[in-house]
Amino acid sequence: MPKIKAKAKAKLKKIVKKTVAKKPVKTKKEKPIGIITHFFSDISVVVIKLSAPLKKGDKIRIAGGQETDFDQKVDSIQIDYKDVSSAKKGSSIGIKVKEKARDGYKVFKI
Repeated sequence: MPKIKAKAKAKLKKIVKKTVAKKPVKTKKEKPIGIITHFFSDISVVVIKLSAPLKKGDKIRIAGGQETDFDQKVDSIQIDYKDVSSAKKGSSIGIKVKEKARDGYKVFKI
């Protein structure tokens, strides 16, 4: 009987070692770049207070609450109702979004 227990223990150790030794899944590198200060629901536009620069064509992720977490490409940026191609840290910008967002949600650059 003792040999059977030893074999079972060895087999169990192998299984545990295989599952623990798996490499973790790599996630996208994200950098926090701002926070949403206002959402205009009728035109689906958010106002973002930037903590890092952002330019047209960048891909962003908006996350907050239990149901909001989406990625999108920045197609246009407006500052004081004028189209711009980029915005500096500290700017308040407006961008059109594809889903609902709320004040306080975080914005990340992917």
